[in-house]
Amino acid sequence: MNPTIKDVAKRANVSIATVSRVLNNLGGYSDKTKQKVNEVIRELGYQPNAIARGLINKRTHTIGVLFPNVSSAFSSDILQGVEDYAHGRNYSIVVCNTDDDGKRTLKYLQLLREKQVDGIIFSSSVLKEEYYEAIQAMNVPVVLVSSESNYATVPYVKVDDCLAACDAVEYLIGKGHRKIAMISGGKEDVLAGSPRVDGYLRALQKHQIPFDSRYLVYGDFRFESGCIQFEALLQTVPDVTAVFAASDEMAIGVLSAAYKLGIRIPDDISVIGFDGVQLSNMVVPPLTTVSQPLQEMGKIAAETLIRSIETGETAEGIIVSHSIVERQTVRTLT
Repeated sequence: MNPTIKDVAKRANVSIATVSRVLNNLGGYSDKTKQKVNEVIRELGYQPNAIARGLINKRTHTIGVLFPNVSSAFSSDILQGVEDYAHGRNYSIVVCNTDDDGKRTLKYLQLLREKQVDGIIFSSSVLKEEYYEAIQAMNVPVVLVSSESNYATVPYVKVDDCLAACDAVEYLIGKGHRKIAMISGGKEDVLAGSPRVDGYLRALQKHQIPFDSRYLVYGDFRFESGCIQFEALLQTVPDVTAVFAASDEMAIGVLSAAYKLGIRIPDDISVIGFDGVQLSNMVVPPLTTVSQPLQEMGKIAAETLIRSIETGETAEGIIVSHSIVERQTVRTLT
């Protein structure tokens, strides 16, 4: 028979309420008592029942996290930051892969409602009205990561995508490049697609470089589209000297396609990515990129959400800083 909270209290010679307070980090006990209770929990192999705890404190200490592509390096880095902070506060994570499908997102929100999660982290997708209404009906807080919404009460954690893209292109211009192509995300993507294109155009205009639409192509932020769109660029603008890819995965696709075509990076063409995922430092040559602090963004999102869960406070949106990480895929033109 599995040990109960009563068994823990009896063995530790404390009240059931004290054991509950230790489990929920509520304070009101000495360090010696906490140590004794945790020692008994380990000895008995006691596993707290999240639902039973929820009946007592109205919480399950569970957070839902929704990603459109949970297998991407981008999502993985954010999730690492979320988990590191949440687990340190004794919260569990339920990860949902929405796959850019509205129906799947609503199904996952219903699942999270049934599991009585305490809050939701919504990443890299537009918070549509139907999603917002579903979360409102759950009566739990939500925090957006790498996303924004039209709802003033919904906090977000993100970089300034337009400014970061502008800085990436200005970095290439500073290295002497003027024939600069961009592989963007989707045309309809208002979160990271159009703002990064705006940054590209702003940098060209600032340095009086005429915009040529042939140098701007659209992918979907993923590896395969980087390969395909780079080959398309070579057909239409063979004089290109540098490529700004709106994600590291697409930039790595460019490196792969260039290798297969016998094009040397950066000797023949320079490449800069966007995101700063861990994989960008593992490819050959290591990728120069405009980096978002993805793990830190995940940590901030989890911290913001848990604070809202525990205090009822509504946080404001947070813009985090980006940085240019120089590696080996950009050369200076002489």
